[in-house]
Amino acid sequence: MSEVTRILSAIEQGDPSAAEKLLPLVYDELRRLAAQKLAHEKPGQTLQATALVHEAYVRLVDADKAQHWNCRGHFFGAAAEAMRRILIENARRKKADKAGGGWQRHELLDAELAVDTSGDDLFDVDAALTRFAAVHPRAARLIHLHFFLGTTIDEAAAHLGVDPRTAYRDWTYARAWLRRELDRDV
Repeated sequence: MSEVTRILSAIEQGDPSAAEKLLPLVYDELRRLAAQKLAHEKPGQTLQATALVHEAYVRLVDADKAQHWNCRGHFFGAAAEAMRRILIENARRKKADKAGGGWQRHELLDAELAVDTSGDDLFDVDAALTRFAAVHPRAARLIHLHFFLGTTIDEAAAHLGVDPRTAYRDWTYARAWLRRELDRDV
């Protein structure tokens, strides 16, 4: 059992000091992945990688909500989901404040698509991913790990406990499914 998995188990059992021990072990990796994700955002982005990591971490170790992580990979999958939700909320907040705007190209699922940084396209992607997760949960987790957290397909396969060939098949299917859904929404 890895140190991270052991600490996650302690957090689940209610050990108040365990959360303090977890952050130093996972911080650098979460920070690197958040910075990688935010590097594709519009210049002048107010949300910084450090803030994204801290907000995601607070949500993950919230003592008021019962959390259960089977392993390190499950934790990082939950972190990817938390980061995705934070970015969506940030886009909604900007749109509500009528801030931002303009078009910028973003890499999405290995293909260049124009994404409205004010949030409209981001909402469509979020809605499509939510529909996809209801039908194909494993492939949706793969998307979160690869696209939102920045892991490679092979790393995501290891986190999910599947063969890399299965992960590549899931990735190919998910890209096609999401492209069809996003094209349908246009």
